[in-house]
Order: sequence, then C-alpha cells, then structure tokens
Amino acid sequence: MKARLIFIPLAGIAIAGGPAYATVYLSVEQAQQIMFPGASFTPDNRTLTEDQVKAIEKMSGVPVRNKQLKVWRVSTGGWFIVDEVVGKHEYIPFALGIDAQGKVKDVEILEYREAYGDQIRNPEWRKQFVGQGPGTKLQLGKNIRNISGATLSSRHITDGVERLLATYAVVLH
Repeated sequence: MKARLIFIPLAGIAIAGGPAYATVYLSVEQAQQIMFPGASFTPDNRTLTEDQVKAIEKMSGVPVRNKQLKVWRVSTGGWFIVDEVVGKHEYIPFALGIDAQGKVKDVEILEYREAYGDQIRNPEWRKQFVGQGPGTKLQLGKNIRNISGATLSSRHITDGVERLLATYAVVLH
C-alpha cells in the first residue's frame, strides 16, 4: 500500500482565525454636524513644539503620541478636534467638540476596530465628559464611570479627552 499525501489549503486555516471587527460609525464631517449643527469649519491644523508637548503632558498626565493636531475652528465658536487612542490592540479614532468657553461639548467615537468594548459609544457614557474643561482631572473610576468589558477603551478615551483639554489650554486658548 502506497502512502498518499493530503494537502490542506492554508487559506482555510487563516479564515478559521475569526472574523475581523471594524465599524465606521461617523465620518469627520458627520461628527462635525452632530456636534455643531449648521456651523462651518475652518481647518487649523497644528504641529506641537517640544515645549508644548511637555506642557500638555505635565497638565494632563498623559503622554502625547502624535505632534500633529487635526483641528478645525467652528464658525459658531469653539473647536473640533480629531484624534485617536489605542483600545486594547487597535486605534480608536474619536472626535472632541469644545465650546466657546473651552468646555467639552461632545465626544464621538468615529470608528471601533476591537472585538469588544464598543460600549464606549453609549451616549450616556460619553455624556459624562460634557461640561468638563481644562484643569478638571478626568479619572476613570472617580468622575468617569468604567465600563466592565471595555476597561482599556474607557481608560484610553478618558485619557485622550484629558490630553485634548490640556492641548486646548496650551495651544488653542
């Protein structure tokens, strides 16, 4: 009896690894109109200096990952900023609206790529940030509720908002 070789396609094995998760919830333009209905937006992108990075990190307690700021001036007053934080493994792009008084107007999650933890999109959870301004220390488990099963995403969005409020105070105000 001769031995036979059986070939198993490797493509089938790769697919067995599980589905990829990626959901785009809002474009930048959609988030702008949700936060500032009817307003127009003027790009005002900035590159942070080393001194600005140090001041932001000192004020927020959060490291600055990217010196490039994606910022728009809002015609009705305030600022619209797009940034991203790391969830567990993947980046979470989000938008922050800051009103004319320098307070959080809204936070929107633009995309979510993790297998779980997308509860950070819950409007009730995001509402905790509204009205917060520079100098308010945002802390998960203290003045920002944690979400069980989304702890890292909750922590990193909280840190991202804290960092962007410090960025507003140091660079945009």
